Amino acid sequence: MGPGARRGRAAPAARDSWWALLSLSLLLRTSGFQAANASKPNILLIMADDLGIGDLGCYGNNTLRTPNIDRLAEEGVRLTQHLAAAPLCTPSRSSFLTGRHSFRSGMEAHDGYRALQWNGGSGGLPENETTFARILQQQGYATGLIGKWHQGVNCESRTDHCHHPLNHGFDYFYGMPFTLVNDCDPGRPPEVDASTRASFGFVRRWNCILMRNHDVTEQPMVLERTARLMLQEAVSYIERNKHGPFLLFVSLLHVHIPLVTTKQFLGKSQHGLYGDNVEEMDWLVGEILQAIEENGLKNTTFAYFTSDHGGHLEARDERGQLGGWNGIFRGGKGMGGWEGGIRVPGIFRWPGVLPAGRVIHEPTSLMDVFPTVVELGGGHVPQDRVIDGRSLVPLLQGTAEHSAHEFLFHYCGKYLHAARWHEKDSGRLWKVHYMTPRFHPKGAGACHGQGVCPCSGDGVTQHSPPLLFDLSRDPSETRPLSPGSEPRYHAVLARVHEALEQHRRTLSPVPPQFSLGNIVWKPWLQPCCGTFPLCACTQDGDPSEA
Repeated sequence: MGPGARRGRAAPAARDSWWALLSLSLLLRTSGFQAANASKPNILLIMADDLGIGDLGCYGNNTLRTPNIDRLAEEGVRLTQHLAAAPLCTPSRSSFLTGRHSFRSGMEAHDGYRALQWNGGSGGLPENETTFARILQQQGYATGLIGKWHQGVNCESRTDHCHHPLNHGFDYFYGMPFTLVNDCDPGRPPEVDASTRASFGFVRRWNCILMRNHDVTEQPMVLERTARLMLQEAVSYIERNKHGPFLLFVSLLHVHIPLVTTKQFLGKSQHGLYGDNVEEMDWLVGEILQAIEENGLKNTTFAYFTSDHGGHLEARDERGQLGGWNGIFRGGKGMGGWEGGIRVPGIFRWPGVLPAGRVIHEPTSLMDVFPTVVELGGGHVPQDRVIDGRSLVPLLQGTAEHSAHEFLFHYCGKYLHAARWHEKDSGRLWKVHYMTPRFHPKGAGACHGQGVCPCSGDGVTQHSPPLLFDLSRDPSETRPLSPGSEPRYHAVLARVHEALEQHRRTLSPVPPQFSLGNIVWKPWLQPCCGTFPLCACTQDGDPSEA
């Protein structure tokens, strides 16, 4: 057989090999996370409480020291338009856990209540909701929650724990089933029962408790040692589960009032007690990240840092501001439409997989974390319900140029306050306000004397026509557009209205978890160690005279 014949037979094989190599190359480029890391990553989610986006160095603050969070941003990807789905703790966290607007599960304002008020109430995250923890648990992950829960505890009895973290996919819980309030600090003025004092002074004993799994371990909790206990628990969880994979959600108590800060950080910042608390929070984050590194897990851990919503502008006392700084953005905690209430930090790190130092200016949501970690963990999002979040995997790895969100809707309680349209072709980012809070005193930028701004009634202004802003040119929302200043004014409002009508067709009624019947304190539901109502125990559940 001649040389020509041999070359003729070999050519197809060579071509096949070339195409195979090309296909493999394209597959490796497009498979992103899976190609870079064949095994499931550990997932570390850290959420601050009431932190303003302007409180961090990596978001422009040059007077507060946050070196550990800043380093996380330098080593990973930072989002500049990361948005909470609600401007208050309970609904925002419900949306984060489920990837759904909180009103879809009944976890929104009803009868004037906008967050859970008692450990002894019967409202909470319904059992039929699916959290990312539940899906990852089914994928073989160890799933832990350290810190704040604030999604309810019981339904019908003191021990049914229907809303408890262990009933929502977490296999380990240590922390507060409720949230920090002023009442947790004996030296601070009351908050929960300030108007009626109907609890006869037992708020601290009933709400300010620590639990390990189903057991109350400290009642009332000793605030001065809580940060150390939370840190110990987080580090211990990492060490116990270092052979992975694990999901650890560290839900920090910092920087919510009453801003309990250890002596190591008191008086060290340039911004009083709040600044001290922020710098202590950064130290805690640094210690947790160091535990990841010391256990050899840095390159196999997908780490994330955020806040549940914007800083609390109305939090003040005789010493000054006790809430956060929201940077250039208008408004704060409790305000469902203004950027300052919903724009939060969004930092992701996965060395070797995510490009270090990358900054993304696309609109994203806390609800996006649900489908993102579900995808990373090898699971699938539920198909039997509306999921409002979109996976961030393509955006983070750089295979997608734009966010999957064209429209986002911003609620205050059950009331739609604003909507945004990301017009991807032009790069314009339109924001439409249908209602805005009435600040008090006028021009103050907040609702001083009210705790937080209301969502409806006399406390808001309804706009007809709506206010229109172009956030791509006016991120501080100071220059509302008009038909005279924006030629496309009517067209933009019409397009957003069309999207809003489509969004409303996805809504359906559900039992309200914040109804008066669910919110009111019920003695038979109150978590307790010892003899009710004088519930008391120290760490590890030992009876005490606390």
